[in-house]
Amino acid sequence: MVVGSIPEGLPATTSVILAMGVSDMAKRKHTIVKSLPAVETLGSVDIIATDKTGTLTKNEMTVKDIYIDNYHYEVTGDGYKPEGEIREFGEPVELKPRLRLFLEAGYEANDTLLLHEQDTWSLNGEPTDGAFLTLYHKIFDYRQDSQYIELDMLPFDSDYRYMAKLVMHKESRQKLLFIKGSPDKLFPMASKCDEGFDQNKWNRIVRELSLQGKRVVAVGYKHCPDDMEEISHELLHSGIQFLGVAGIIDPPREEVIDALKVMRQAGVEVKMITGDHPLTAKTIGEKLGLADEIQVITGPEWDQLSADEQKEAALKHQVFARTTPKNKLEIVSALQASKKVTAMTGDGVNDAPALKKADIGIAMGIKGTDVAKDSADMILANDNFATMSVAIKEGRRIYDNIKKSILFLLPTSFAEGLIIAFTILMQQSMPLQATQLLWINMVSAITIQFAFIFEPAEEGIMNRPPRRTGGALMSKHDIFQMAYVSVLMAIVSLIAYDWLIYMGADQAIASTMMVNIIVMSKIFYLFNIRTSRLAFSSSFFTNPKAFLIIGIMILLQLILTYAPFMQGAFHTASMTLVEWAIAVLCGLIVLIVAEIDKFIRLRLQARKKGEIRMRQEARPRTVTQSSSE
Repeated sequence: MVVGSIPEGLPATTSVILAMGVSDMAKRKHTIVKSLPAVETLGSVDIIATDKTGTLTKNEMTVKDIYIDNYHYEVTGDGYKPEGEIREFGEPVELKPRLRLFLEAGYEANDTLLLHEQDTWSLNGEPTDGAFLTLYHKIFDYRQDSQYIELDMLPFDSDYRYMAKLVMHKESRQKLLFIKGSPDKLFPMASKCDEGFDQNKWNRIVRELSLQGKRVVAVGYKHCPDDMEEISHELLHSGIQFLGVAGIIDPPREEVIDALKVMRQAGVEVKMITGDHPLTAKTIGEKLGLADEIQVITGPEWDQLSADEQKEAALKHQVFARTTPKNKLEIVSALQASKKVTAMTGDGVNDAPALKKADIGIAMGIKGTDVAKDSADMILANDNFATMSVAIKEGRRIYDNIKKSILFLLPTSFAEGLIIAFTILMQQSMPLQATQLLWINMVSAITIQFAFIFEPAEEGIMNRPPRRTGGALMSKHDIFQMAYVSVLMAIVSLIAYDWLIYMGADQAIASTMMVNIIVMSKIFYLFNIRTSRLAFSSSFFTNPKAFLIIGIMILLQLILTYAPFMQGAFHTASMTLVEWAIAVLCGLIVLIVAEIDKFIRLRLQARKKGEIRMRQEARPRTVTQSSSE
């Protein structure tokens, strides 16, 4: 009874379902999963926290606007290929000294390399820096050497959001300090050197560019004494000469917009974490369709919040601008504290703590660093965020199939134990031999159950919300169904067995028919479990391999029943067509009862949804007017 009741095939089937899912994701969906449980976790993700540049956008940073003094220049060309012009009023401009100095400052205050290999232009470094390199080479030849010698550099850091380089002109030996970075950092520096610096004017320009979804970078310079060899933050904050600002565009990925629609429909929220200006980040979020109404919070504002306020802010806001790597970790922690299953995407070394902390960390396979990949549970081989919606769907499919396999295997295993238990209680001879129990438990159960490995995702799987964190695997109805199916299989098998014995059949024939009744019951019950809809619906033929597996199982049963060497090993005997008809009929009874239960349940669910819809439609609506109206 104990051996019959234990579902030995469950660990094997669960592992194979997960492994097949991992293999399929790697081959077809460009997703490398490093641990099997991560696949199942995908199906329960509530929130995805992600970087903007290169993930939600194309990572093709291109300078499109230059503002110097009272001049507005437009730049043609896209991407990192240095082809295009700087124009004013639609005409190519003459290279004025201030514009030339602007281009040189953006080019020199840089630690990125622009590479040209086999007619392909690529970057080794930051995309924003790359945009200035491309801008420079649209005017100056790529093969032309720089006119400056580097002496010292302050690399970019998210804490102060600018980078500076001390250089010396090769001919004049004059030393200059070039700086570029966030406007809100450079404007106060410019005010120190120029009391007439119109910060309101430049803030207005920054706002206009930000509302267009453009990243704004300010550029400046400073004349330095001949004996200066090093630069410091104190030197920069003492004042700089302001040159102007550049508006850089990184267009959203079209495929990401479609993927976000699917995710929102599936109840999965996407939080965008970026170092951009809040207006730029909000505009990009609106273009992507992150939410109907975008709420933005900046890193400095976040730092002022208490732990409880951060939990509330993490749920309320869709865009986090001007953030630091520390903020990313805190945002993930706050979401998890609110019982949200959180995924985090990243590619840099600074993203590693947040990737490790998240329920599932996702690194980029192309531009991701080794540290990020080591910290992540999953790697997007194509760096395409749109793959996430496909991966979530696959995670939900795998979870559903694991649950279906459990719902299928437990009642069929319990039925074997109940047959033995009922026989003991009625003090009758055992209807099944030990070898027959092992055949049912090991061969038939595992064979039929493998059909769930190939079961496709059900229609509408991405229209339902993520499953509740900490929710039970089995509902009350699942437990009820497992109980009555177990009892039904056992009773039908015992009645058929006793009837055959009563009709004078040999015990070997009766026990053989009982084995086939249990197997047929499993086959028919499989069709009930495969889909949440009625068995004989459009879902009936969605898994052709299930019919192949059933065919293999029936062939094995024929061998068990008629092959002489199997009859000797398993104490079976040949069956007549009438006995086969009884076995099929008993299996059909199990399917019919389970389908009637499902039909009633579906009708009740439809009625409940209809009542909720009617209450919502009948709810009185109030019209409010703003004070301005």
